Amino acid sequence: MSSRPARCPRGFADIPLKNKQTNQPNQLKEFHLYSIMQKLTQNSWIELAIRWFLGAIFIYSSYHKIIEPEQFAKIIYGYYLFPDFTINLIAIILPFLELYTGLFLVLGIYPRTAALIILIMLFLFIIVISINLVRGVEFDCGCFSFGETGYTSSARRLLVRDILYFVSGLYVLFFDQYRKWCLRQTGSIIKNISC
Repeated sequence: MSSRPARCPRGFADIPLKNKQTNQPNQLKEFHLYSIMQKLTQNSWIELAIRWFLGAIFIYSSYHKIIEPEQFAKIIYGYYLFPDFTINLIAIILPFLELYTGLFLVLGIYPRTAALIILIMLFLFIIVISINLVRGVEFDCGCFSFGETGYTSSARRLLVRDILYFVSGLYVLFFDQYRKWCLRQTGSIIKNISC
């Protein structure tokens, strides 16, 4: 009998079938995608950074709307989606809702509830921008300052930006570890659903 090892079929010679050191199937032990994602989703420093970023965005976006509600009402009217009698009400309530939910995220006061309210607002913003993008309506976003021209090319950017904010809000909502620098901790939404 020959002591030569059996040859692999052509093209498979370079693929190791077993790890020589452990005699286990070859696998990447340190770089599993699952373990990396688990570390990222359970990192309270990342949650803190996302929570502060999202809260600061909403605090900043509320400032000019609170200062000049009449300008913001004109922008809401320019979307051509809301009945006339609701425009002033939206122009007064929405900026304060943005301000308080942003403050609650930054201060860590009921961050899950604040994230949920922000997610609802972002979902509505995404719908409104999408409708006007499909209709081809030129509109001023009014997100961070008045006078932004929201033509169809920048409406796509607005849509992508709001989707990224939405994903950030989902991270804060479903984060189930201890939250750093949080005045009021809330329970895990995942554990509460599964019970």
